[in-house]
Amino acid sequence: MTTPSVINEIPLGAGVGAAFTDRAGGVSPAPFAGLNLGGAVGDDPAAVRANREHAAAVLGVDAGRTVWMRQVHGADVAFVKSPDDLGDDAVDGVVTTVPGLVLAVLVADCAPVLLADPVAGVVGAAHSGRPGTLAGVVPALVDRMREHGAEPARITGAIGPAACGSCYEVPEAMRAEVAARVPAAYATTGAGTPGLDIRAGIVEQLAGRGVTGVSVDPRCTIETPDLFSYRRDGQTGRFAGFVWLKDDLTDDPEHL
Repeated sequence: MTTPSVINEIPLGAGVGAAFTDRAGGVSPAPFAGLNLGGAVGDDPAAVRANREHAAAVLGVDAGRTVWMRQVHGADVAFVKSPDDLGDDAVDGVVTTVPGLVLAVLVADCAPVLLADPVAGVVGAAHSGRPGTLAGVVPALVDRMREHGAEPARITGAIGPAACGSCYEVPEAMRAEVAARVPAAYATTGAGTPGLDIRAGIVEQLAGRGVTGVSVDPRCTIETPDLFSYRRDGQTGRFAGFVWLKDDLTDDPEHL
């Protein structure tokens, strides 16, 4: 097994770890070839477990303390204290104040969103594709973080690789529906057809909640072979975004 080429921390503030993976490394065979972290795409469960353990080892976190969501393109956000808190619940956003508990979001064209308020000791992750962006999962994530002490002006964030506006073609009616609620998502593809720029829409939504310290990974999943893309390949794997409070952060009871 080789070390994945892109599992590196994103600077979201002191005491916070964050990263996006790619598909390099791992043990999954084609069509999931590489570091597939998705457990519901048809890959061998043993391979997925090995890939998740490998990713955790590279990040220096505990694979057994990772929260994996059952994502359904909605806007529900859960607060979690352990990997078992979600049970069978389907959510597209998670928030924690527990050091060492790793929040994961799986994607293969949708946008992975990672947020942190290092001062309050609160982190969150969301899966925001077209339906989730339309439903407002990222604003809901900010609101849930605020319930646990986060302040929008302090929140830093990262939006990971996703299908870009030049490639993400949709019917005109769909573009109009999304743009009516999230104007910045309006796009035209390279072919001159209706498109959506989901990441631009998320940036707009975050700004509307007072969150402006956000970095955007410019890579398009459809255009980048090193990333999984459902739109490009159909059956394929999932890469992930991870965010966590590092264990050396003060375990303040008011955060729990």
